[in-house]
Amino acid sequence: MALHAFLQLSSMLRSAASLTLRRNIGLSAVVLNRAKELDPVQKLFLDKIRDYNTKIKASGGIVDAGPAYQKNMTEEVSKLERLYGGGDLTKFPDFKFQDPKFDGVAK
Repeated sequence: MALHAFLQLSSMLRSAASLTLRRNIGLSAVVLNRAKELDPVQKLFLDKIRDYNTKIKASGGIVDAGPAYQKNMTEEVSKLERLYGGGDLTKFPDFKFQDPKFDGVAK
């Protein structure tokens, strides 16, 4: 009886250890794969993103925006100011709500 319980427990431990090893091997394969050099397409994509990020920081706004873009932008902003009564269009509006006043409830 005790031998049967021991063999059953050892088989459960073996299956749990096997499952744990398989999971750890799978996880370590992902970690080791990330440590390798990126493939050329991924590297090119990341290089382009980093290049664009430096261009944004250098220009302080839109990249490769010429005078036509700036002219169009000022025209559109002036249209919006005329339509909506001016104000700072780059700031989110402040909403102020007041609680309604209720009359006494009659029973």
